[in-house]
Amino acid sequence: MSRAAIRYAKAILDIAQTSGKADAVNNDMKLIVETVASSAELRAFLVNPVIKMESKKAALSELFSNVQSETKSLFHLLFENKRFEILESIAKEYNRLFDESNGVEVATVTTAFPITADLEAKVLAKIAEFSNKKITIENIVDPAIIGGFILRVGDKQYNASVASKLNELKREFSN
Repeated sequence: MSRAAIRYAKAILDIAQTSGKADAVNNDMKLIVETVASSAELRAFLVNPVIKMESKKAALSELFSNVQSETKSLFHLLFENKRFEILESIAKEYNRLFDESNGVEVATVTTAFPITADLEAKVLAKIAEFSNKKITIENIVDPAIIGGFILRVGDKQYNASVASKLNELKREFSN
């Protein structure tokens, strides 16, 4: 995450909180993250130095025509400063800052398969033991962990994956 993206995100959050639209702008930022992440073409378009800034601004204005005025102001600011390549980073940082300001912490749960409601309930119970914040779960699917899960909340990590257990055994036998 670049310092510039963090500064832009903080500024937009301040403006959105002042105008009472922080929640609506957060939804805009989630939409931007999802849209850019799901489209390699859009990501390539935004970082391509050959494409004119006017074209990038016009495309974003068209693509995100229903967003809040604060979000449209961000597009204009990125146009003025020729920084469209950091749009996705700004949106991610805005989401993180918004959650942080509302006492919400994101727990990342890596599983070999998409998380089930049963496992999600168990994970939330485990998290409640060491965090009093409101938690949202982000699931990352990684078949390489074979089974179990890896839980990361802030700077704490709990690794209950089959792959890590196998690596522990491998280290014990090699000594």
